Amino acid sequence: MRRREFIVLFGGASAWPLAARAQQAEMPVIGFLTSRGPGDAPRLLAAVRQGLKDTGFVEGQNVAIEYRFAENQNEQLPKLATDLIQRQVTVIAATTTPAVLAAKAATTTIPIVFEMGNDPVQLGVVASLSRPGGNITGVTQLNVEVASKRLELLHELLPATTVFAFLIDPADPTSAEASTRNIEAAARRLGLEVHALNASTERDLDPAFGKLIQLRAGGLVVSGGPFLVAREKQIAALAVRYAVPAVFETREFIAAGGLMSYGGNLTDAYHLAGVYTGRILKGEKPSELPVQQATKVELYINLKTAKALGITVPIPILGRADEVIE
Repeated sequence: MRRREFIVLFGGASAWPLAARAQQAEMPVIGFLTSRGPGDAPRLLAAVRQGLKDTGFVEGQNVAIEYRFAENQNEQLPKLATDLIQRQVTVIAATTTPAVLAAKAATTTIPIVFEMGNDPVQLGVVASLSRPGGNITGVTQLNVEVASKRLELLHELLPATTVFAFLIDPADPTSAEASTRNIEAAARRLGLEVHALNASTERDLDPAFGKLIQLRAGGLVVSGGPFLVAREKQIAALAVRYAVPAVFETREFIAAGGLMSYGGNLTDAYHLAGVYTGRILKGEKPSELPVQQATKVELYINLKTAKALGITVPIPILGRADEVIE
């Protein structure tokens, strides 16, 4: 090989890593911000990635994602949001209400796509659902607002029971306060007695169920929120162990042995958030993308659990169910 050819080949080979680095530097970067931990509810992260893929973006190929997990330490969220802004991400995908509020407070210029269970208009996140305005839009499934419906369902299933409990995460005050307000209003309307049980760590869950038994509560409503959703299987196992009729918001809860679930489809909501993130990467403006609402609320019933608890599920409830596990 001639010396000149060798130099050209060597120069071309050495240029490849530089080209690769340049291409990577040109990739748009998504900042993913959440209250959850990195191992919580992996199906939800998969749904975001699928939404991105549906709009032409694949992580590591033509888009990069910077993950920031608060691991249920919501006081860390403002710092994590600021870190993403300093990283100069292209768009922030914020999931869970505390993360959304932290992202909104941190920037008015970087586009934000949210996924949350609270009413974004009531919290001042957007001006309206149809015209969000500013740099933010997203998806809501309003699972906090349907917490009272879970109590109504449980009362319909157990009409002779007058004392119930509901489980909330006080470390997520926005969702906890809204859920408590809605459930207590429903209890007054139905003439029921309800007691709040708090759980912000895994160590809190078993004592909360012990207190439920002490209160002689005949059923449990799990209000929702990122911490509790991430422990849906553990809560279902405790409900089985303590023989407590319980209702939550996710299908995974009844698949793990819980009695009923009633709520919006979280996987669909995260998928839609991924789609919106991809559309913004393609140049669409958040202010022109109306907030999407999960209008369908799904009811799932585990008849095997009902039988073990000695409960006969009324035909009208079975007729409304989207799926019955036998």
